[in-house]
Amino acid sequence: MALLLLAGCGQEAAPPERQPLRVGVETARATDYAPAVVLTGEVRARIQSDLSFRVSGRVIQRNVDVGAHVTPDQVLAEVDPQEQQANVTAAEATVQAAEAQLRQASSAFDRQKQLMDRGFTTRREYDQAEASFRTAEGTLQSAQAQLGTARDQLGHTILRAGVSGTITARNVEVGQVVQAAQTMFSIAQDGPRDAVFNVYESVFVQQPADDGTIELALISDPAVTAKGKVREVSPTIDPQTGTVRVKVNIIDPPPAMALGAPVVGSGKFRARSLVIIPAAALTLDSGFPAVWVVDPTKKTVSLRKIVIDSYHTGEVVLRDGVKPGEVLVTSGAQLLWPNKVVAFAQGGAK
Repeated sequence: MALLLLAGCGQEAAPPERQPLRVGVETARATDYAPAVVLTGEVRARIQSDLSFRVSGRVIQRNVDVGAHVTPDQVLAEVDPQEQQANVTAAEATVQAAEAQLRQASSAFDRQKQLMDRGFTTRREYDQAEASFRTAEGTLQSAQAQLGTARDQLGHTILRAGVSGTITARNVEVGQVVQAAQTMFSIAQDGPRDAVFNVYESVFVQQPADDGTIELALISDPAVTAKGKVREVSPTIDPQTGTVRVKVNIIDPPPAMALGAPVVGSGKFRARSLVIIPAAALTLDSGFPAVWVVDPTKKTVSLRKIVIDSYHTGEVVLRDGVKPGEVLVTSGAQLLWPNKVVAFAQGGAK
């Protein structure tokens, strides 16, 4: 009996066989991923101008308000022209005096020319008469130029639209004293229309679709649609919003897409071959996104870090980390560790 007990103590009991952990799995699949971006913008005129007086003065008349449609010759406002009118009157008097001086100098020069031909005058007197005549001509030309400038200044007391368009801003009232070049009105010129969007810089990481078409629709009436092409991208980022301004040319804009109308713009990026996995397969490895990958031969699992491109409802698009056809754990991952043997139903990988 003692020998039998000693023999039994020399043998260790075999550990119980570990049962594989049953988990849910799915298969990663490849797809031609062409994401879309949807943004809200505003319809604006292609060309917007600020209008101002070229002279200073007190406003005596204002004829239009915001929203008014104007023509090129339409008078928008006027300033008191008394000062400019006085300058015109003074310039006209200066011209008249210069004309009289020129007539006198011309007559004296003509006499000296006749006397010179007959030999009855000296060369010195002839040259003095000619110099006086040339000086009188220059004085008249200068006076006429000053008169033209004074008349221009008088004309600048009337502010005209200059172009056809719609008034979008007004900064003037009757009785207000304004300075030259101070903005009085802003006008959106008739013609092409743009849809303007403020886009986050991350959008420009991806390449747009080959056709580059942007689908536009009114927010107030989605049935009103149009197509557009990106016309201009601002080279700088707005420091307040952190966005980049993008202008989209509206091709044949419908009448309902008026100035200031809010629109929704949607565009697609160029398709890329990426891997899509179910969102349930996501886990973490040292704070980084990861997935449990099943070895189909050994039926063991390993934890692998991944690079995520974007998130969607129920799915995650990967940029790197998983290949198409690999089997991933989607349920039961909280009980796993590296090289853990797992079991899943045949056909469980989708």
